[in-house]
Order: sequence, then structure tokens, then C-alpha cells
Amino acid sequence: MTARGRRFLARLVTTLVALAGILTVGALPAAAETVGIGQYVALGDSYAAGQGAPPYLNDLNDCLQSRNGYPYLLDAEKQIQLRASASCTGATTSDVAKKQLSALKQSTRLVTLTVGAANLGLSAVLAACTPGPSMQCDDAMKAALDLLPARCGDESKLGDRLTDLYAAVAAAAPNALIVVTGYPLLFELVPGDPNLDIKTQINAATTLLNCAIEKAVTDAGINIEYVDVTKAFAGHGIGCQQLQPLACTVPFINPPGTGINAFHPTAAGYVAYAEAISAVLPSSWGTNQEQVV
Repeated sequence: MTARGRRFLARLVTTLVALAGILTVGALPAAAETVGIGQYVALGDSYAAGQGAPPYLNDLNDCLQSRNGYPYLLDAEKQIQLRASASCTGATTSDVAKKQLSALKQSTRLVTLTVGAANLGLSAVLAACTPGPSMQCDDAMKAALDLLPARCGDESKLGDRLTDLYAAVAAAAPNALIVVTGYPLLFELVPGDPNLDIKTQINAATTLLNCAIEKAVTDAGINIEYVDVTKAFAGHGIGCQQLQPLACTVPFINPPGTGINAFHPTAAGYVAYAEAISAVLPSSWGTNQEQVV
């Protein structure tokens, strides 16, 4: 059996285990609009933690979690009870699988997940490339692109890792709706910018990252939704003031030079994330109802 065949078999077994749990515990929330308020667990990397929108929670400072991040916004706006945010800055797919899945329970009804950028070393790419062209930038981009599909819809190394992770999440939380988000395009492309070519390449790589995530969601075969945030962030990326200063009074991405907040959403950006996620949740979760335990 090929390596891909073994991965498919492993995913199938994991999915069947998850389905067995569903049959013994209850129906999936997305299939029934009458399901009440459920327990919510947030997983993922810095974009799930809320990095970029301080102040940060003192007891979880190493993970840079913030109450301005989308998990806490969802908790407040949708009357979903956030039972745990296991998200942490720098988390890869492997980190989520090894360190965060323990937060999930059979009673978990909603899981959100943002992960994949750290697998690519996106922070290293940005650090190497935003100052301008260099060998370090070329090497960092090559390493990132090696994990991504050549074109949207193609198989990829990252896509395989994501599909395996989604199956593991479903097995750990068999009654949950899993909502997976993509990433915004960081840069508004301003004509005449001396670094326009590099910024275009970074945006293109982010598009391929989102394609890998979306394909993995489609291939997962479980109760899972993909949320594209690029439209919500369009016109609000780094450099937006140069393109449309009147329309971009509230940037959604922190620019270079803002320390640990750089290249992460602002508080307004996380509001956009929360709204995009809310749009795919069952409408019953937006009203006051008896909590499901």
C-alpha cells in the first residue's frame, strides 16, 4: 500500500470512530437548528489566540491570548460558552495535535481552528522578505512553497497534515461542528511600492495556503466548515491608507514596526474574523436558549 493509501485508511478509521461516538452520544449540531447553546473550544495558532490585539492574558502570556481575539468575541456575541481556548502563538498542526486536543470533550459542540501558517514558517518569511529582496527571503519562500500546492485544488504536504488533524479533532469531539478558518491577505498592493513584487509573492503564497486549507476541509468527510476571511479583510490590509485613506481609517492588520503585533489582525480585524465565523453557525446559536451539556 502506498503512503497516500495508508494516510487515507488512517483518516477513514478515525472518521468511523468519530461517527460511532456521534451515534452513541447525539446528533451533530449543524444538522439540527433546534440545538441550544453549546460548549465551545478554540484551537490553533497566533491568529486563533488573538495576537495583535492586546492586552494579553497574563497567565497565558507565552501564548499571547487576548480577549480581543475571535474566540472571546464569539463567546460574547453568539451566546456560545467558551469552555477553553487552547490556542497558542507559533502552533503548528503537530502542536495542535499533541498539545491542544486534550481540551476537547464529547460534550464539545463547537470547535474553531486556525492553523497552517506556522508550518510554513510564515514569520520567518516575513522577517526575511519585508526589508527587500535577499537570499534569506528566497530560501524562506522556497521552504514555504514546498509544503503548498502548486495550484489551488492540487494535493500538498500541508494539505495531508491538515486532513489528518481534522480527523483527529473530529475523533476527540465527535459531536462538534468544526469551523476552520483561512488567513487574510496581508498586503494591499500599492503601485510604485519598491517591494511590490515581494508583497505580491507573499499574498500569492497566502492564497495557496488558504487553498490547501479549503481542500483539506473538503476532503475531510466530517462535520466541518471552511471560512474564507479574505473578502472581509479586502481593502484593510497593510498599506491600505495609501490606496484609500478615507475608507481605511481602521486597518485590520498591524504593520511592520509594531513589535509582536506586526502582521497580525488588529482588534477590528478580529471582529471581522468573528463575524465571518458567525455567518456559518446554526442560526439557533444566536439566540438565548438552554445550554446543551
